[in-house]
Amino acid sequence: MLLLDDVVDTAALVARVRRDLATDGCSVVPDFLAPDSRDALRAEGVAAAPHAYYDVETVNVYNTAPDPSLPPDHPAHRTTERGNAFVARDVLPAGSALERLYTDPRFVRFVADCFGLERVHPLADPLSGLVLNVVTPGRGHPWHFDTNEFTVSMLTQEPEGGGVFEYCPNIRSAGAENVDDVRAALEGRFPSRRLTLRPGDLQLFAGRYSLHRVTTVTGATARHSAIFAYSEWPDVVGTVARTRQLFGRVTPVHRAAEARLRVDQLMD
Repeated sequence: MLLLDDVVDTAALVARVRRDLATDGCSVVPDFLAPDSRDALRAEGVAAAPHAYYDVETVNVYNTAPDPSLPPDHPAHRTTERGNAFVARDVLPAGSALERLYTDPRFVRFVADCFGLERVHPLADPLSGLVLNVVTPGRGHPWHFDTNEFTVSMLTQEPEGGGVFEYCPNIRSAGAENVDDVRAALEGRFPSRRLTLRPGDLQLFAGRYSLHRVTTVTGATARHSAIFAYSEWPDVVGTVARTRQLFGRVTPVHRAAEARLRVDQLMD
């Protein structure tokens, strides 16, 4: 059951989310799913997690290849290990609770309204439109920017410790990389914020412009979160390089859509 089923004044909720996004780049709607729905999503995540693509990689915050033409102190030269894993959309069972939520017209409409868009479209990407992010104990998801302009996610399984979402709101914009601030953040000299997320909480986030990470998970339980990817444009598919990085494979759909439309000229 969606929280929207019980909200009388949906417009007020949308207005609150928009205010949060405008001032903070992030908004959380607590208990967006009823307990029985949360249990279903958690069970699906537990069943799917063993099928995640695990690959410890050395990455920078932009997830780009080394570029010797950049200045020596550019943040792109600072690298770390990325050890989280992703379950691709085509691995999730057809008709799953996650898939039903991702494509629910009420949910899609709510997402569009929250981001102030006329409409949004589920990605046409057969792998990355809907994914489960798995962070096992001892691992984290290092500082990075998202490829998508905005991100919608929901924690489906809470770890025993760690796994905290930390971010630097609006540290860059579509027209400015602000590398000095990004460098300061990586050195611990830029203010960040931390969120305490619980299963069933809906998070809406301007992840392309806000540097963010998930801290190292501790204890014996992995952190699972569903990531719902939408775009203002129909038929959006990820790049071959980024798709292979996340899932270890690509499909003919990705190769055919390699010359995709970009919304800005930022580093990825």
